[in-house]
Amino acid sequence: MKITYFEDTDTTLLEFGTGVPAETRELSEDIYLDLDKSGNVVSITVEHASKHSVLSEVSFIRINANSPQESPS
Repeated sequence: MKITYFEDTDTTLLEFGTGVPAETRELSEDIYLDLDKSGNVVSITVEHASKHSVLSEVSFIRINANSPQESPS
C-alpha cells in the first residue's frame, strides 16, 4: 500500500497494489473509489484531505494473526 499526499491540492491518494483503474465510484462529495475491471479496489482518492483527517500524523499497525486480540471497551 502507498499513501501520497499532494499538498498543493490537499488530496490524498491511497493505492492498493498496481492495478489499473477501470471505473471510479463517488462515495461522497470528496471521496472516490477506483476499481479495476474485475471490481477489485485499486485506490481511494480523498479530496480536501485536511478536512477529513489529521495529516500531521499517519500510523500503521499490523496485527499478527497469532497475537491475542484486545477486545473493544
